Amino acid sequence: MRLVGSGLSRKEVQEKIKELVQFLFSTIPTGVGSVRKDFRLSREEEAKVFKEGASWAVGRGFGTPEDLQHIEESGCIPGGDPSLISNRALERGRPQLGTLGSGNHFVEIGFVEEVYDEDCATTLGLFKDQATVFIHTGSRGLGHQVCDDAIKVMLEASRKYQIELPDKQLCCAPLNSKEGKNYLSAMACAANYAFANRQMITHWVRESFEKVFKGSSKRLKLIYDVCHNIAKIETHVIEGKKQTLCVHRKGATRAFPPHHPDIPERYRDIGQPVFIPGDMGRYSYVLVGTERAYQETFGSTCHGAGRLLSRHQAIRVARGRSVLKELEGQGIYVKAASGETVAEEIPEAYKDVSHVVDIVHKAGISKKVVRLRPMGVIKG
Repeated sequence: MRLVGSGLSRKEVQEKIKELVQFLFSTIPTGVGSVRKDFRLSREEEAKVFKEGASWAVGRGFGTPEDLQHIEESGCIPGGDPSLISNRALERGRPQLGTLGSGNHFVEIGFVEEVYDEDCATTLGLFKDQATVFIHTGSRGLGHQVCDDAIKVMLEASRKYQIELPDKQLCCAPLNSKEGKNYLSAMACAANYAFANRQMITHWVRESFEKVFKGSSKRLKLIYDVCHNIAKIETHVIEGKKQTLCVHRKGATRAFPPHHPDIPERYRDIGQPVFIPGDMGRYSYVLVGTERAYQETFGSTCHGAGRLLSRHQAIRVARGRSVLKELEGQGIYVKAASGETVAEEIPEAYKDVSHVVDIVHKAGISKKVVRLRPMGVIKG
């Protein structure tokens, strides 16, 4: 998940939102199995993506070195080993770099509707009525295949190491085993692919804004990019002692406190930026991490509101409705590759994220900074 800030106001973007969304939709491939026809990786370059992450993309003109300063781990998880990626995963990954995909992935043009902490917002480069862009996508079919491949290995490893499983989906291996080490290396490859993917999409978002609005003064600046499905080796204090742990965040995001060395220097006094997106019909939030989160949740906060309806239930609820017209009536222009995706992602399929964020804020594991409201969305 990454957030980009612009020099444009809500009013400026709202006046051209349909044109902008159309440009984005025509530039960034979306939908199940989406691929880029104008850009293909060789096997050798794909291996470099696995090892270099976002810096691979920046080195080829997709963004600037400044972007890397505002990405978790500077956009590269160390230890990626391309030799551990299966041929099937490689085949799925090569044509999909620079694509959005489907499901709950999106590019959302929004604006800062409410500011809760003026100092933090200013440090992040956010201000009231500013136009913003959220990009939510990951490692696409490659990451899915890496997971599928690993599950087969982990099921066997669980038996080999005599690990009792309450559910087969919890199959695993000791971290220091060959299977465990290999998986962490393969996962790093997928994470680095995801960093590069979002970096390239950001480049095409910038190009779309430039075509619609013209002028370098409107340049989009990356605020932050953070993972929400990854295992990280981190140091935390347990019972008064520093210990090295593997922290697996699934549907959760890092929320490190002020002065943590892993936070970009620009944000070190306020804490790490935290993104909790809602749905395409309501709002999303930017928060910052806290010391309490570091003490109580291994420096973690939830990512997203969470679903109320399954995808099948949402499709049934949306039947017979014109969801796109409903959203346009609220001032939100949506362009999607599939009507089914729009039905699956109707706003009422999700909890009201404001309730979730209020709980997070009151629990002290993240602090509210701004609320964002959508104006335009592209989906798969």
